[in-house]
Amino acid sequence: MSIKIIAVCGKGGVGKTSISALIIRQLLEEENARILAIDADPAIGFSAALGVDVGKTVDDIRNELIEAARIGLKEDRHSLLSRLDYKVFEAMEERDGFAFLAIGRPETDGCYCKVNNYLKEIIGSLAAQFDYVVIDGEAGIEQVNRRVMERVTHLLLVSDTSLKGLNVIKTIHKVAHKSVQYDRAGVILNRLKNEDELNRVDLDGLTLLGFLGEDDTIRDFDIEGKPLLKLLEGRTVGTIRKMLEEFGVCPVKGEQKG
Repeated sequence: MSIKIIAVCGKGGVGKTSISALIIRQLLEEENARILAIDADPAIGFSAALGVDVGKTVDDIRNELIEAARIGLKEDRHSLLSRLDYKVFEAMEERDGFAFLAIGRPETDGCYCKVNNYLKEIIGSLAAQFDYVVIDGEAGIEQVNRRVMERVTHLLLVSDTSLKGLNVIKTIHKVAHKSVQYDRAGVILNRLKNEDELNRVDLDGLTLLGFLGEDDTIRDFDIEGKPLLKLLEGRTVGTIRKMLEEFGVCPVKGEQKG
Protein backbone atom coordinates (compact mmCIF):
# COMPACT_ATOMS: atom_id res chain seq x y z
CA MET A 1 0.00 0.00 0.00
CA SER A 2 1.38 3.41 -0.94
CA ILE A 3 1.83 6.00 1.80
CA LYS A 4 -1.15 8.22 2.60
CA ILE A 5 -0.41 11.64 4.06
CA ILE A 6 -3.43 13.43 5.50
CA ALA A 7 -3.11 17.12 6.40
CA VAL A 8 -5.93 18.32 8.65
CA CYS A 9 -6.44 22.09 8.44
CA GLY A 10 -9.04 24.66 9.46
CA LYS A 11 -9.72 27.68 11.63
CA GLY A 12 -8.65 27.38 15.24
CA GLY A 13 -11.36 26.11 17.56
CA VAL A 14 -13.36 24.06 15.04
CA GLY A 15 -12.21 20.71 16.43
CA LYS A 16 -9.54 19.70 13.91
CA THR A 17 -7.22 18.35 16.61
CA SER A 18 -9.96 16.10 17.99
CA ILE A 19 -10.74 14.89 14.47
CA SER A 20 -7.02 14.26 13.83
CA ALA A 21 -6.89 12.13 16.99
CA LEU A 22 -10.01 10.21 15.96
CA ILE A 23 -8.41 9.53 12.58
CA ILE A 24 -5.44 7.99 14.39
CA ARG A 25 -7.88 5.97 16.48
CA GLN A 26 -9.47 4.60 13.32
CA LEU A 27 -6.17 3.86 11.60
CA LEU A 28 -5.06 1.84 14.62
CA GLU A 29 -7.75 -0.67 13.62
CA GLU A 30 -5.83 -1.36 10.39
CA GLU A 31 -3.83 -4.54 10.90
CA ASN A 32 -0.06 -3.96 11.00
CA ALA A 33 -0.42 -0.36 9.80
CA ARG A 34 2.57 1.89 10.47
CA ILE A 35 1.23 5.27 11.58
CA LEU A 36 2.98 8.59 12.18
CA ALA A 37 1.17 11.48 13.87
CA ILE A 38 2.72 14.92 13.30
CA ASP A 39 1.70 17.92 15.38
CA ALA A 40 2.35 20.96 13.19
CA ASP A 41 0.34 23.34 15.39
CA PRO A 42 2.55 25.40 17.77
CA ALA A 43 -0.04 24.87 20.52
CA ILE A 44 0.88 21.14 20.49
CA GLY A 45 -2.66 20.06 21.35
CA PHE A 46 -2.41 16.90 19.28
CA SER A 47 -0.14 15.33 21.90
CA ALA A 48 -2.75 15.71 24.65
CA ALA A 49 -5.49 14.31 22.42
CA LEU A 50 -3.29 11.25 21.84
CA GLY A 51 -1.98 10.93 25.39
CA VAL A 52 1.64 11.68 24.42
CA ASP A 53 4.12 13.68 26.50
CA VAL A 54 6.28 15.88 24.28
CA GLY A 55 9.99 16.03 25.04
CA LYS A 56 11.92 17.69 22.24
CA THR A 57 10.33 19.25 19.15
CA VAL A 58 11.69 19.70 15.65
CA ASP A 59 11.90 23.45 16.27
CA ASP A 60 14.04 22.80 19.35
CA ILE A 61 16.46 21.02 17.01
CA ARG A 62 16.16 23.84 14.48
CA ASN A 63 16.99 26.50 17.08
CA GLU A 64 19.96 24.48 18.38
CA LEU A 65 21.34 24.27 14.85
CA ILE A 66 20.86 28.01 14.23
CA GLU A 67 22.58 28.85 17.52
CA ALA A 68 25.51 26.59 16.63
CA ALA A 69 25.86 28.37 13.28
CA ARG A 70 25.81 31.75 15.02
CA ILE A 71 28.77 30.87 17.23
CA GLY A 72 30.74 29.65 14.24
CA LEU A 73 30.40 25.86 14.35
CA LYS A 74 30.53 24.41 10.84
CA GLU A 75 29.71 21.00 9.41
CA ASP A 76 29.60 19.59 5.90
CA ARG A 77 26.20 18.71 4.49
CA HIS A 78 26.55 14.98 4.99
CA SER A 79 27.59 15.26 8.65
CA LEU A 80 24.88 17.80 9.35
CA LEU A 81 22.14 15.71 7.79
CA SER A 82 23.31 12.62 9.67
CA ARG A 83 23.25 14.51 12.97
CA LEU A 84 19.84 16.05 12.27
CA ASP A 85 18.45 12.68 11.21
CA TYR A 86 19.52 11.22 14.54
CA LYS A 87 18.09 14.15 16.51
CA VAL A 88 14.71 14.03 14.73
CA PHE A 89 14.50 10.27 15.26
CA GLU A 90 15.37 10.83 18.93
CA ALA A 91 12.59 13.45 19.22
CA MET A 92 10.01 11.02 17.84
CA GLU A 93 7.88 9.42 20.56
CA GLU A 94 6.82 5.82 19.98
CA ARG A 95 3.60 4.36 21.35
CA ASP A 96 1.71 1.13 20.85
CA GLY A 97 0.69 1.22 17.21
CA PHE A 98 1.92 4.69 16.24
CA ALA A 99 4.75 7.21 16.43
CA PHE A 100 4.46 10.91 17.25
CA LEU A 101 6.51 13.93 16.22
CA ALA A 102 5.90 17.54 17.32
CA ILE A 103 7.10 20.37 15.10
CA GLY A 104 6.83 22.98 17.88
CA ARG A 105 7.02 26.76 17.80
CA PRO A 106 9.94 28.56 16.10
CA GLU A 107 11.63 30.90 18.59
CA THR A 108 14.36 32.33 16.38
CA ASP A 109 13.46 35.20 14.07
CA GLY A 110 14.67 35.45 10.51
CA CYS A 111 14.78 33.24 7.43
CA TYR A 112 16.87 30.08 7.65
CA CYS A 113 15.83 28.39 4.44
CA LYS A 114 18.72 25.92 4.43
CA VAL A 115 17.88 24.71 7.93
CA ASN A 116 14.18 24.42 7.13
CA ASN A 117 14.90 22.54 3.92
CA TYR A 118 17.21 20.10 5.68
CA LEU A 119 14.60 19.39 8.33
CA LYS A 120 11.84 18.97 5.74
CA GLU A 121 14.07 16.54 3.86
CA ILE A 122 14.55 14.49 7.01
CA ILE A 123 10.84 14.57 7.95
CA GLY A 124 9.98 13.45 4.43
CA SER A 125 12.47 10.59 4.66
CA LEU A 126 11.06 9.59 8.05
CA ALA A 127 7.46 9.75 6.81
CA ALA A 128 8.30 7.44 3.91
CA GLN A 129 8.79 4.62 6.43
CA PHE A 130 5.10 4.70 7.39
CA ASP A 131 1.83 3.68 5.76
CA TYR A 132 -0.14 6.62 7.14
CA VAL A 133 0.93 10.09 8.19
CA VAL A 134 -1.61 12.38 9.87
CA ILE A 135 -0.63 16.04 10.21
CA ASP A 136 -2.58 18.25 12.60
CA GLY A 137 -1.82 21.59 10.96
CA GLU A 138 -2.14 25.22 11.83
CA ALA A 139 -5.00 27.23 10.36
CA GLY A 140 -3.47 27.28 6.88
CA ILE A 141 -1.75 24.79 4.61
CA GLU A 142 1.21 27.07 3.84
CA GLN A 143 2.76 26.33 7.26
CA VAL A 144 2.61 22.61 6.51
CA ASN A 145 4.37 23.32 3.22
CA ARG A 146 7.05 25.50 4.82
CA ARG A 147 7.74 23.52 7.97
CA VAL A 148 6.75 19.90 7.37
CA MET A 149 6.45 18.71 3.75
CA GLU A 150 5.53 19.95 0.31
CA ARG A 151 3.28 17.10 -0.69
CA VAL A 152 0.31 15.47 0.99
CA THR A 153 -2.06 12.96 -0.54
CA HIS A 154 -5.24 14.05 1.26
CA LEU A 155 -6.09 17.60 2.29
CA LEU A 156 -8.80 17.40 4.94
CA LEU A 157 -10.55 20.70 5.67
CA VAL A 158 -12.43 21.00 8.95
CA SER A 159 -14.98 23.69 9.75
CA ASP A 160 -18.04 24.41 11.81
CA THR A 161 -20.97 26.09 10.06
CA SER A 162 -19.85 29.64 10.88
CA LEU A 163 -19.18 31.93 7.94
CA LYS A 164 -15.69 32.65 9.27
CA GLY A 165 -14.82 28.97 9.53
CA LEU A 166 -16.13 28.24 6.04
CA ASN A 167 -14.24 31.19 4.55
CA VAL A 168 -11.04 29.92 6.15
CA ILE A 169 -11.27 26.47 4.55
CA LYS A 170 -12.14 28.02 1.16
CA THR A 171 -9.05 30.20 1.42
CA ILE A 172 -6.90 27.24 2.48
CA HIS A 173 -8.14 25.31 -0.55
CA LYS A 174 -7.26 28.17 -2.91
CA VAL A 175 -3.81 28.64 -1.38
CA ALA A 176 -3.16 24.90 -1.51
CA HIS A 177 -3.15 24.97 -5.32
CA LYS A 178 0.00 27.10 -5.14
CA SER A 179 1.71 26.05 -1.92
CA VAL A 180 1.31 22.28 -1.63
CA GLN A 181 0.70 19.28 -3.85
CA TYR A 182 -2.21 17.01 -2.99
CA ASP A 183 -4.30 14.32 -4.64
CA ARG A 184 -7.69 14.81 -2.99
CA ALA A 185 -9.42 17.45 -0.88
CA GLY A 186 -12.55 17.09 1.23
CA VAL A 187 -14.50 18.80 3.99
CA ILE A 188 -15.73 17.63 7.39
CA LEU A 189 -18.31 19.88 9.03
CA ASN A 190 -18.10 19.65 12.79
CA ARG A 191 -20.37 20.43 15.74
CA LEU A 192 -23.64 20.69 13.84
CA LYS A 193 -26.75 21.02 16.00
CA ASN A 194 -28.92 19.30 13.38
CA GLU A 195 -28.93 18.31 9.71
CA ASP A 196 -30.96 21.40 8.81
CA GLU A 197 -27.78 23.45 9.23
CA LEU A 198 -26.41 21.78 6.10
CA ASN A 199 -28.98 23.64 4.01
CA ARG A 200 -27.47 26.94 5.12
CA VAL A 201 -23.89 26.03 4.19
CA ASP A 202 -22.24 26.99 0.89
CA LEU A 203 -19.05 24.99 0.31
CA ASP A 204 -18.36 26.67 -3.04
CA GLY A 205 -17.87 23.34 -4.82
CA LEU A 206 -15.76 21.64 -2.15
CA THR A 207 -16.51 17.96 -1.55
CA LEU A 208 -18.42 17.30 1.68
CA LEU A 209 -17.28 14.02 3.21
CA GLY A 210 -19.73 14.17 6.08
CA PHE A 211 -20.62 15.95 9.28
CA LEU A 212 -20.37 15.44 13.01
CA GLY A 213 -22.83 16.62 15.63
CA GLU A 214 -22.10 17.97 19.07
CA ASP A 215 -20.55 15.18 21.16
CA ASP A 216 -20.72 15.60 24.94
CA THR A 217 -18.37 12.66 25.45
CA ILE A 218 -15.61 14.35 23.45
CA ARG A 219 -16.18 17.54 25.44
CA ASP A 220 -15.85 15.54 28.66
CA PHE A 221 -12.65 13.92 27.40
CA ASP A 222 -11.22 17.38 26.65
CA ILE A 223 -12.17 18.72 30.08
CA GLU A 224 -10.66 15.70 31.85
CA GLY A 225 -7.59 15.53 29.61
CA LYS A 226 -8.33 11.97 28.51
CA PRO A 227 -6.83 10.80 25.19
CA LEU A 228 -9.40 10.35 22.44
CA LEU A 229 -7.83 7.02 21.52
CA LYS A 230 -9.89 5.63 24.40
CA LEU A 231 -13.19 6.87 22.97
CA LEU A 232 -15.58 3.94 22.70
CA GLU A 233 -17.33 2.87 19.51
CA GLY A 234 -20.33 5.06 18.79
CA ARG A 235 -21.86 7.45 16.29
CA THR A 236 -18.84 9.79 16.12
CA VAL A 237 -16.33 6.97 15.66
CA GLY A 238 -18.54 5.29 13.05
CA THR A 239 -18.95 8.55 11.13
CA ILE A 240 -15.19 9.13 11.07
CA ARG A 241 -14.73 5.61 9.69
CA LYS A 242 -17.24 6.17 6.89
CA MET A 243 -15.71 9.53 5.98
CA LEU A 244 -12.21 8.06 5.77
CA GLU A 245 -13.55 5.31 3.51
CA GLU A 246 -15.28 7.92 1.34
CA PHE A 247 -12.05 9.92 1.23
CA GLY A 248 -10.03 6.92 0.06
CA VAL A 249 -7.87 6.81 3.15
CA CYS A 250 -9.12 3.53 4.61
CA PRO A 251 -10.28 0.53 2.61
CA VAL A 252 -14.01 -0.11 2.79
CA LYS A 253 -14.65 -2.90 5.25
CA GLY A 254 -14.67 -6.23 3.49
CA GLU A 255 -12.34 -5.02 0.73
CA GLN A 256 -8.73 -6.04 0.47
CA LYS A 257 -6.05 -3.43 1.01
CA GLY A 258 -3.84 -2.78 -1.98
